[in-house]
Amino acid sequence: MAKILVIEDEAAIRRVLVKILSEENDKYKVFEAEDGLSGVEKIKGEDYDLVLCDIKMPKMDGVEVLEAVKKIKPEIPMIMISGHGDLDTAVNTMRLGAFDYISKPPDLNRLLNTVRNALDRKELVVENKMLKKKVSKSYEMIGESEAISDIKNIIEKVAPTDARVLITGPNGTGKELVAHWIHQKSERSKGPMIEVNCAAIPGELIESELFGHVKGAFTSANKDRAGKFEAANGGTIFLDEIGDMSLSAQAKVLRALQENKIQRVGSDKDIKVNVRVVAATNKNLKKEIADNKFREDLYHRLAVILIKVPALNDRREDIPLLVDYFTSKISNEQGSPTKSFSDKAIKQLQQYDWTGNIRELRNVVERLIILGGKEVSEEDVKLFAAK
Repeated sequence: MAKILVIEDEAAIRRVLVKILSEENDKYKVFEAEDGLSGVEKIKGEDYDLVLCDIKMPKMDGVEVLEAVKKIKPEIPMIMISGHGDLDTAVNTMRLGAFDYISKPPDLNRLLNTVRNALDRKELVVENKMLKKKVSKSYEMIGESEAISDIKNIIEKVAPTDARVLITGPNGTGKELVAHWIHQKSERSKGPMIEVNCAAIPGELIESELFGHVKGAFTSANKDRAGKFEAANGGTIFLDEIGDMSLSAQAKVLRALQENKIQRVGSDKDIKVNVRVVAATNKNLKKEIADNKFREDLYHRLAVILIKVPALNDRREDIPLLVDYFTSKISNEQGSPTKSFSDKAIKQLQQYDWTGNIRELRNVVERLIILGGKEVSEEDVKLFAAK
């Protein structure tokens, strides 16, 4: 049930607003405050989904209430109630963060539509916050080894800047986690994080995927299409497995980095982009440069900051923490009780050669949760780890 607070010093208008909202929708629970000061106190002590607030009031006017609410609970949408002489002020409150304003006497349809829209917006804000928390948890970096601690320290320093980062390391080590941490801790975290797996896109399509195309640029180009660089504008683009990118696409990426401009395939029109580039590869790019498979100038543009993610075999001390993390995560996903691993089972896992790195460990933990005993034993590991 949506909780709505009406702050209005004129008792007659306050009663009308409460009556309209209460009778219109039985899912609205409406509360009252007779002035701005008491309204702010109520908001401090209670969570409301929406506030309707008059502009001209004693003790504390509507603008002051709006400014106070935006400091203490900025997610609450506020609809301002304005008299005829308050219209200029009402418009100004929109710049200060108000959702909308309605004039006195309130038009029934306008009032109800504005209330519904504001509540819908609040619901979206809450959903987005929950989604961000889920995303953040999905990309946790688990480990206390020296190598992982060093990476976390580098991220703390580099994330607030716009410096380009090149992440290297074997497959399955979690390079994408590093990229997401950089984005989430950056000033661009409210912008998009667009991922491109350069190895998964055919060479003839990579340029269209990155930069978009115009209608008629090639046989199947039936309409104009924006590329990933445009989609990432204001945020971060993560070029995974960049060592697999064609040389022609590399040249265009280089131009985008140098000039902050791109051109769609089939067009000569420049499009400005404001994008931070984070790249990753499992290849030795210096060897690729020597073999004329990767541009040296692009490498130097990308590798302003180099982060090397270690293989799991080089951070075996993190395996107990990773097993705990994966056990909890997998059990939650499957809706099953969380199993424990015996000390000997953990030590057995630490002895294996993890060629598939973190990804392989997760698969093994899932297998052991399904096939192992109530407490996963050393014998379960030897039997089901398939090593």
